Amino acid sequence: MTRRELAGCVGAAWAAPGPSTRLETKVVRLNLRHTWTVATSSSTFRDTLHVAYTRDGITGRGEGASLARYHEDARSGQAAVESLRGLLTSANPWHFTKLMAQAFRRLEGQWAAKAAIDIALMDWVGQKLGVPLYRHLGLDAGDAPLTTFSIGIDTPEITRQKTREAEAFPVLKIKVGLATDQETIAAVRSVTNKPLRVDANEGWKTKEEAVAKINWLEKQGVELVEQPLPASMIEETRWVRGRVHIPVIADEACLHPSDVPRLAEAFDGVNIKLDKCGGILEARRMIDMARALGLKTMLGCMISSSVSVTAAAHLSPLVDYADLDGNLLIANDPYVGVKVAQGKLILPDRPGLGLTPAH
Repeated sequence: MTRRELAGCVGAAWAAPGPSTRLETKVVRLNLRHTWTVATSSSTFRDTLHVAYTRDGITGRGEGASLARYHEDARSGQAAVESLRGLLTSANPWHFTKLMAQAFRRLEGQWAAKAAIDIALMDWVGQKLGVPLYRHLGLDAGDAPLTTFSIGIDTPEITRQKTREAEAFPVLKIKVGLATDQETIAAVRSVTNKPLRVDANEGWKTKEEAVAKINWLEKQGVELVEQPLPASMIEETRWVRGRVHIPVIADEACLHPSDVPRLAEAFDGVNIKLDKCGGILEARRMIDMARALGLKTMLGCMISSSVSVTAAAHLSPLVDYADLDGNLLIANDPYVGVKVAQGKLILPDRPGLGLTPAH
């Protein structure tokens, strides 16, 4: 695209708002392939918020997967986005940084809803420019890392079944944090010897328990552990980190950019999720902050469709680890976006997020 053509695109995009600018919101129920159990909850479906921003004949799509832990749900997120309808349909979408700052000032909380707006705008911009989002961000799709495939807590028999189903993935992420941790790992190890990563989801309650569990897990071929203790136990995690030999990654303790500096002395890395921080722009800021502080970086996801997971995948060339499999855990994904080949994230080469309808 020439400079003159690009200028023409920008000029055309900033036409006076009118019937061609539309905002649609809806709650989509995603059905899980298996009951999903972690240390803190269990579910068979997830409701996520979908946002469609249409202007000049182009529709940008976004998604936010909220969690009750953060006092959010898809319906309240939908109401939050609807409260910004006037702003979103009248503002200049090319000023997306300014627009998102205004949205952040007007919405208290509702981080998943903010993420849905951000993702929809970035998808629109990429499509309007005619380039994939990763290219707009100056990234090389070839640098996208392997993603883990997550195994939720279950009976030993079902855990073995899930592990066999994940044969194509070279690294697995195992959910732990209950009294059954040893049985869970034994079930996985009865099927495979591949490297494992473990997420305790705040399930261990004392620093001594965490040290004992992590040092045992290291002997089972575990590469790293996420959030061994409750998010508020930063000092205790610092104590744990000094007594174990594999990286300790913050998950529930790491929500927003302002969290990153205070975690640097207690953790080896941070897991960044678009739904928790408010979208692509905030996630990029967190990645840059973490790298400046010498922390490892991981991009994670909630259980969501290919909209949210693909948005995160476009940032994945920047990070050390990826856990972007939320769309692979559901049975009714409405879109096709990022794909996985032997664990490797394959980014779409179409403009914007590069989504296509699943049917």
